[in-house]
Amino acid sequence: MRVLVTGGAGFIGSHVIEALAERGHEAVVFDVRADPAADVRDAGAVERALAGVDAVCHQAAMVGLGTGFADAPDYVSHNDLGTAVLLAAMARARVRHLVLAGSMVVYGEGRYTCPAHGAVRPGPRAEADLAAGRFEPRCQMCGGDLKPGLVAEDAPTDPRNVYATTKLAQEHLAAAWARSTGGAAVSLRYHNVYGPRMPRDTPYAGVASFFRSALARGEAPRVFEDGCQRRDFVHVRDVATANAAVLEAGSAPGALTAYNTGSGEPRTVGELARALAAAHGGPRPVVTGEYRLGDVRHITADSSRLRTELGWRPKVEFEEGMREFAAGA
Repeated sequence: MRVLVTGGAGFIGSHVIEALAERGHEAVVFDVRADPAADVRDAGAVERALAGVDAVCHQAAMVGLGTGFADAPDYVSHNDLGTAVLLAAMARARVRHLVLAGSMVVYGEGRYTCPAHGAVRPGPRAEADLAAGRFEPRCQMCGGDLKPGLVAEDAPTDPRNVYATTKLAQEHLAAAWARSTGGAAVSLRYHNVYGPRMPRDTPYAGVASFFRSALARGEAPRVFEDGCQRRDFVHVRDVATANAAVLEAGSAPGALTAYNTGSGEPRTVGELARALAAAHGGPRPVVTGEYRLGDVRHITADSSRLRTELGWRPKVEFEEGMREFAAGA
């Protein structure tokens, strides 16, 4: 199979390239980091790159929460306009298979249950509560404590920031393309991906990268809120093999299928910081109580559908991955 990988020179894309090559596929890199002319928003460049291609693995995106709403035009341009240009070119070239780098951020807050009211979906946390150190969402009906759980793919979407909104818009565009062309589209809703080649020291890097950079400077990782935020940290090599598995399995034509893609082992941000610090031999993390508006408290999704339907399994254990990551790989 000949696969065009947009963003193929980036963090996740470069691992997808390797995973495809290991399975005997021909992977074609399309990335402005490798070629300044390879901009996914350039229809002509995309059309040329699609020649002879069987499928597209769309990893190119502007990632992270960003630095404020002023970033919105850049996010929409890179993520949504870029996806629209790519899909239009695929329609003209009759390329009918797409795997999209989706994100768990489309869900907003995760799944919660209230002892009195069952499953609930809390709204955005109030700044006054965050400033007062009240980080846990409360039941909207009784104000009681909530228990976080796992989110399935059929949960309602509720993006809480610009990046999340553009990732959901990408899925809607892909679904419209699939219906219009009879193409098959899959969105892999990534959890918190970490591992070799992760970007460093940018506003858009992930929390694992920030912690590792602090340790490399001899500083203690600074953990926001109280460190008890639940996430699912999944290794980039496992994410890459998930992309390869989806491409090989194919999917239903005329629709978009979403798969949560995580390790299946929820961890707290504090656990991540402590594991990295221990593996690095650096200072212990400092819990600061700081917060960012737009962050969600807990988001961990159920990735069993991907395991059951495609037989994919993550292979990199948390402790192993932390040791490798702390070493600067």
